[in-house]
Amino acid sequence: MSRRIGLFGGSFNPIHNGHLHLARAVKRALRLEGVVIMPAGEAPHKSSASYAPAADRLEMCRIAAKPYRWMTVSDYETCKSGKSYTVDTLRALHQMHPDTEWTLMIGSDMLLSFRTWREWQEILRLASLCTVSREKGDLPALNAVAEEMKAECPYAEIRVLTVNAVEVSSTEIRQNLQNHADCSCLLPENVVQYIKEKHLYIPDEEVSEIESGKSE
Repeated sequence: MSRRIGLFGGSFNPIHNGHLHLARAVKRALRLEGVVIMPAGEAPHKSSASYAPAADRLEMCRIAAKPYRWMTVSDYETCKSGKSYTVDTLRALHQMHPDTEWTLMIGSDMLLSFRTWREWQEILRLASLCTVSREKGDLPALNAVAEEMKAECPYAEIRVLTVNAVEVSSTEIRQNLQNHADCSCLLPENVVQYIKEKHLYIPDEEVSEIESGKSE
């Protein structure tokens, strides 16, 4: 019997309470057996203050997922060199886990641009699609796009869920961290501690000052 598992990808830069709330809500709504968190690989040409290394983002995901027995973290894309495409990742997952039915979890903004993704029709053969309406008034547009996609791909299974969102922005979190503001209500406590220990999301010159202070 096939297992029904959600696949939640993204930069997770850093993973926050909004991500975790979304994973819990979708798992519950679709009665999934589990959710796999898969952080993306390196983003070239971005400073360390805005984009944490893949190894750190992966570890933060593992820390955040630890309290949830049904949540696992995959290093598949962080271990790959070069850009990862969703269609290639899903093909690999089908080879590794032929007994699994995948549900691809994406943001509502991603659904609106989904038909620009590489081999998007093939993605819909490899996985069902789920997005969440998070902004007031966006449900009609999301449903309209979903119906258009189903008309082009009759085999597609696309669901638009309405979930009470936890409004958290990764960009806002990074800005707060750069300003040394408190983010404890936005991130799991152990993730906050990890960020502080690794001096993530602060300007390189501040990291150099901290390191030089330790060596004196």
